[in-house]
Amino acid sequence: MDISSAVYKTSANSLKDCPKTDLPEYAFIGRSNVGKSSLINMLVQRKELARTSGTPGKTISMNFFCVNEEWNLVDLPGYGYAKRSKDLRNSWEKTLWNYLEKRDPLVNLFSLIDTRIEPQEKDLLFINQLGEKGIPFSIVFTKLDKLKNAEAEANVAKFKEKLLETWEELPPIYLTSSLDKRGRAELLKDIQKMNKEFHKVMKLKETQLR
Repeated sequence: MDISSAVYKTSANSLKDCPKTDLPEYAFIGRSNVGKSSLINMLVQRKELARTSGTPGKTISMNFFCVNEEWNLVDLPGYGYAKRSKDLRNSWEKTLWNYLEKRDPLVNLFSLIDTRIEPQEKDLLFINQLGEKGIPFSIVFTKLDKLKNAEAEANVAKFKEKLLETWEELPPIYLTSSLDKRGRAELLKDIQKMNKEFHKVMKLKETQLR
């Protein structure tokens, strides 16, 4: 998939504020400092489409971008940052799950994991919750360029092993680096496939309503 345009559309703080759309939607989420903004910018080849906040966990809005006028990309606030107040964390958690469970155009959630660190309970808990709620998602390991190949492979293997304690089958997994663009082609190729499936399903629904 070639990226010809990527444009910021709007921000939303609740499900009702999310823009109405008939385009397929893909959301990105991860712990603070996981490299989400860098990954999004690398994916759409724009230097500052998604901006990195100087204060981790500061952003609490869902930011919507339209790519190629064909699909929407949603930058979700990071999770797991302790300096947020308890009330703010609880409020965002309710908003997040409301969006993930009820947002009709949402095709897939990309959950980002920092390859450099050991499996974290908050990441594992979040992924298990996605599975329990039946939300389609993929795992995206970030910052592969920060480690030697053997170290990265070992850390990814540890995470997979931990997941397989509760999962019979692993979700789709991508290995990425915003620096050398590793994983970009694979991500865009699969998004393109999901776009086609989305439109196929929508046409079928339209036919059934006639």
